[in-house]
Amino acid sequence: MKICVFGAGAIGGYMGAKLAQAGADVSLVARGPHLAAMQDKGLTLIEEGTSTTVPVTASENPADLGPQDYVVITLKAHSVPGVARAMQPLLGPQTTVVMGVNGVPWWYFYKLDSPYENRRLQTVDPGDRQWQEIGPERVLGCVVYPAAEVTEPGTILHIEGNRFSLGEPSGEKSERAQALAAALSAAGLKAPIRPKIRDEIWVKLWGNLSFNPISALTGATLDVLCADEGVGGGTRAVARKMMLEAQAVAEKLGVKFPIDVDRRIAGGAAVGAHKTSMLQDLERGRPMEIDALVASVREMGELVGVPTPTIDTVLALVRLRARVAGCYPE
Repeated sequence: MKICVFGAGAIGGYMGAKLAQAGADVSLVARGPHLAAMQDKGLTLIEEGTSTTVPVTASENPADLGPQDYVVITLKAHSVPGVARAMQPLLGPQTTVVMGVNGVPWWYFYKLDSPYENRRLQTVDPGDRQWQEIGPERVLGCVVYPAAEVTEPGTILHIEGNRFSLGEPSGEKSERAQALAAALSAAGLKAPIRPKIRDEIWVKLWGNLSFNPISALTGATLDVLCADEGVGGGTRAVARKMMLEAQAVAEKLGVKFPIDVDRRIAGGAAVGAHKTSMLQDLERGRPMEIDALVASVREMGELVGVPTPTIDTVLALVRLRARVAGCYPE
């Protein structure tokens, strides 16, 4: 089984290192100093205080790696349309593409049992580039839970979590899902196969949709923004309103939430003094995942006829904040 991790930064590098340690036939697509370090010295993973370095096959050019059985994409959502064509050398007739990307996935309406089946989302797939270049029939859904960071080129620090939930758009427990789950499990990762992967996508999205833009606008860490109950209920109330609007959109599409909004907010608060990825991107001058995390929910709300006034307001504010900072890719 040949597995390529496309975008071997923090999360992709963590998965790649674990697979390599387990002896899997894994390759990595990366760039810059991080790629050069991996090619020169191997990939180092620091986990539970132990540092392990493994040799890896890594390249910036997918043509160097050839067709794969699985391509796991662990890029920021806004980066994927621009590289969909470049990854073509990795895609053979039977290649499965695992979308380990935050936010509403571009394939969301593929094989969805609803009147909206096969609708396209322009906020996450402008011009249908992923739909056409990758193809929804290749896709295996994935919800990513680990936290990790690149501490220096070629070195990944694992912070917490080791679960990558998998799920077919159709909900079936396919052979390709089971084979990948077995490979990930052999590498010490958790890889449950979910019959309703979209439900799990929304539970994670609940937090990303609200906590990320609020933190970028305020500079607050999770514990602070989840606890603030100032004027009008504070940022906690804003997050709660955004989540309730998103829940109404999701339920129109058949999603069932296993927990309620207040438990989800409590889960965010329990993470502690953590800066969200969107706040970190803003502080570092990097493009922010606004469309996949926030604008996509507004687009889906318009599709199903559910108003999203709080989401719309926060979206307008965070888009302008990002534009002013040069962190919003148009």
